[in-house]
Amino acid sequence: MKDFVDGTAFSAEQGMRARKLFAAVVLAALDDAIADDRKYGNGPDQIARWARSRDGREVLSCAGIDPTERVVEGLMAFVARGVRTSVALSREESERRNAAAGEHPEAA
Repeated sequence: MKDFVDGTAFSAEQGMRARKLFAAVVLAALDDAIADDRKYGNGPDQIARWARSRDGREVLSCAGIDPTERVVEGLMAFVARGVRTSVALSREESERRNAAAGEHPEAA
């Protein structure tokens, strides 16, 4: 019985590692689309095309993200804002956003 529990825990841990790896691929795709948007002005279209493709849907699913049209629209909006994922996920950006929301509650 102990071996079964250890095997299950190991499998779950491997699954979480795989999910994080695919999430990193999604973040990289977002950064690439943001770079395209700055350079060519077509970032939201690029991320939408990728997210609707077979490979994009599979990567999103493996990352634990349901590849619906609502998600595609959210990815497009994120790219349109132009904030790199590393900055958007940082504590400083989160604190800045919370401070801005405190000053202007209607903007939140």
